[in-house]
Amino acid sequence: MTVSEASTSSIDVAGYIDQQPVGGFQVKLLLTCAAVLFLDGFDTQAIGYVAPALAKEWGLTKAALGPVFSAGLFGLMIGALVFGPLADRIGRKKIIIFSTLAFGVGTLATAFINDVSTLLVIRFLTGLGLGGAMPNAVAMTSEFSPHRRRATMVMIMFCGFSIGAALGGLLAAALIPQFGWRSVFVVGGAAPLLLVPILALRLPESVRFLALTGRANARVAELLALVGPKARFAHATQFVVHEPGLAGMPVLHLFREGRTLPTLLLWVVFFMSLLDLYFLSNWLPTVLNDLGASISAAAVIGSMLQVGGVVGTFALGSVIDRFSFRALALVYFAAVFAVGAIGQLGHSVALVTMAIFAAGFCIVGGQIAANALAAGFYPTSVRSTGVGWALGIGRVGSIVGPLVGGALMTAKWSTGSVFMAAATAAFCAALAAFSLSRLAGMGGNKGADAPSSFDAKVAAASN
Repeated sequence: MTVSEASTSSIDVAGYIDQQPVGGFQVKLLLTCAAVLFLDGFDTQAIGYVAPALAKEWGLTKAALGPVFSAGLFGLMIGALVFGPLADRIGRKKIIIFSTLAFGVGTLATAFINDVSTLLVIRFLTGLGLGGAMPNAVAMTSEFSPHRRRATMVMIMFCGFSIGAALGGLLAAALIPQFGWRSVFVVGGAAPLLLVPILALRLPESVRFLALTGRANARVAELLALVGPKARFAHATQFVVHEPGLAGMPVLHLFREGRTLPTLLLWVVFFMSLLDLYFLSNWLPTVLNDLGASISAAAVIGSMLQVGGVVGTFALGSVIDRFSFRALALVYFAAVFAVGAIGQLGHSVALVTMAIFAAGFCIVGGQIAANALAAGFYPTSVRSTGVGWALGIGRVGSIVGPLVGGALMTAKWSTGSVFMAAATAAFCAALAAFSLSRLAGMGGNKGADAPSSFDAKVAAASN
């Protein structure tokens, strides 16, 4: 943007960002948010990787592990439902910092627990912080990214979660034989506490959130100057976001102006996707251990789920930016076959590892794409609420997943049957994503950051 253009009396923040290339400031912001989700992923998945060793030390059955897994996921659900709307009121930065501090303290405390009852409470409290960080990191990255690269930027940022979750398996495999399962939580708790002061100093507030409040014009100018270093803004320049400031309870606005049906379909995608993801991430190490793999080997093989997710995220970013929900539906349809194959290939380490990698590519990659698409659909004033509630509803699925897995294995279902049941959830997610693409005609780069167009098509389809 030239100096003369930047000197006009009013500048649309979203339009300005859309005109700029992705620069160093946005890359640094992406990496900072990715660091938060890296630790979020590590701490979320750590309990699954240490579960075999913990169960052996405490003499727990498989059925007893289900509530342990679900306690943290229940906290994640509540955290997403509460802290998403709160961030739309007080800002993304404060919630990200508070959430990181909360899950760091909770994870560190887990290392000093000696009974199941206390573990359930601490995992729930830790989950509150884990659940609050994720939707706000997604919203923050989305609101600093140009439209043409928004899904790619959010998905790359979200790779931090998958990398952290995968590293949790590798680190657990290295630490548990030498130092015991508690050492995993010591590392997982200390790292977020070290990150908190860095976030306080280096993480900016969302520029769109600041512009929408209308109370921080000078700070908006500073941030936009970082996005486009060559621009200079006149002192009297006003920065605006051409979106309504939605008053009242943010959650209610998810069901107004034609957003009801797509919101419900998004919730189905998130519910089924996260049910599958947490079913797999929590039970794979235990199932592999039962099939004959050592605890360390099971953790390493299970981590291929997240490694596949990282590869899938980088591979799918530009495709999702271009084809939106149509591409997402195809990814979940592919997941049906990958997840089902895991239960049929347990006799071969190489083949089951490939199947787990493919499942991660589709399920984890698909979930990260869904996060990006949800962030692009909702307006700024309810973006954290929209993403947070989609994740919160999805967390219900993540709670159900481990419990269903435990129930099926307690009922002596075969390994093949258990994973065919998991593949059914991927099929439901695919149908919901396909319905979204058909409902709104989102076969191209429509929908993201253009809810009015999406809503108009939804309204027309419903008449």
